[in-house]
Amino acid sequence: MSDAGQNSAGDNGNNEDAPRFQIVAQYTKDLSFENPSAPANPNTRPQVDMGVDLQARQVDKELYEVEMKLRVSATVESKPAFLLELAYGGLFMLHNIPDEVRTQVLLIEAPHIMFPFVRRIIADTVRDGGLPPLMIEPIDFAALYRAKAAELQQQQQSGEESKHLDA
Repeated sequence: MSDAGQNSAGDNGNNEDAPRFQIVAQYTKDLSFENPSAPANPNTRPQVDMGVDLQARQVDKELYEVEMKLRVSATVESKPAFLLELAYGGLFMLHNIPDEVRTQVLLIEAPHIMFPFVRRIIADTVRDGGLPPLMIEPIDFAALYRAKAAELQQQQQSGEESKHLDA
């Protein structure tokens, strides 16, 4: 009888040491929607501003929570149309992910997985507020990560320079 279809280790592809990234759960942590202009003229296109903040924290040995906070504000003719604030979380299991890439996985890959759900919540909430659904554009989480890393590096350099000046 042939061993075809089985690997040489006999583990059926379940290598315990292989790196794994798994979604455990996703959830809305906080959602706030203010609609001071209701009922509004749905034909008037609002000016929309959006801010995104990402945080990651270790919950257990291999379990991490990633929290994506979005703040979306809209104005029509310099009057507030709506304000939406959403904190959306995800639990992710990281097994044998090297330390040097763990932060990138948590702040780039995890938000990329969470984004379609966040986008739907925002669109539905704005629509339920009596306005046309807001379909936010995809976010470049890698660019956000690089910008944040550069900002942290600059702050560290500034801190070191001020220490040398104080000495």
